[in-house]
Amino acid sequence: MGHRKEKDEYLENLWYMREHQTEVLTELQAKMNGQYVQERMDELVSEGLVDLDLAGGKVRLSVEGEKHARRLVRAHRLAERLIHDAFGDNFESGACEFEHIMNLEIIDSICTVLGHPKECPHGLPIPPGDCCTRSAEMAHSAVIPLTKLKIGEEARIAYVNCANDERLHKIDTLQIRPGSVIKLQQTYPTYVVECEGTHVALGEELASSISVWRSSDSSVDASAASSAGVGYGRRQGKGRGWGHGLRRRLGLCRKEN
Repeated sequence: MGHRKEKDEYLENLWYMREHQTEVLTELQAKMNGQYVQERMDELVSEGLVDLDLAGGKVRLSVEGEKHARRLVRAHRLAERLIHDAFGDNFESGACEFEHIMNLEIIDSICTVLGHPKECPHGLPIPPGDCCTRSAEMAHSAVIPLTKLKIGEEARIAYVNCANDERLHKIDTLQIRPGSVIKLQQTYPTYVVECEGTHVALGEELASSISVWRSSDSSVDASAASSAGVGYGRRQGKGRGWGHGLRRRLGLCRKEN
């Protein structure tokens, strides 16, 4: 592991530890596979990125360290979302390199293209960026909330942001899943959609948690959904699948004969 990458790993793990509300020094040592390097920690302290309390056995991110770790975690989880949604490949190994090489502009561009997702494929929160807080223009996004569709418009579901497992399970039992084609039928007094041949009524909060590929990218219909072999966020057949539009936007599709 390179010198800078190694320090990044310390900062990233400290962010994860804070998410789990534990800032114990021995846990950091364990996360680094027992390879605790005092020199690296001294460097992070001298750079003002880490606050270290040896007497109390505590270690935590400083204000500056939190900013740096936030960028790393944001890049990593957005990369997971991108790789999982566009390719259906092993998103963990590929995402590990993104966080070390991407600049802020690229990170925000990917976030905007994906419609500012709130969670990575593991269900962990993606730290919001400036593009999220200023509500970046969705015209450049390949993914938009279901509530942005027009009545009668259909699209393929990209992912579902749910605050809890109970709500996610409820949506799943309604057959509203990544890869399924959904059509907006009504918006008032409640949202009504057609999905997998079933009409479902949704509250605004639940409808807003469903993100879809723009119809111009999806080229969806019921038969296409079947032939594409799409399922839970992965391409399962040899068809284009629901991530083709995003791959095309990013210039990642091979030219077809």
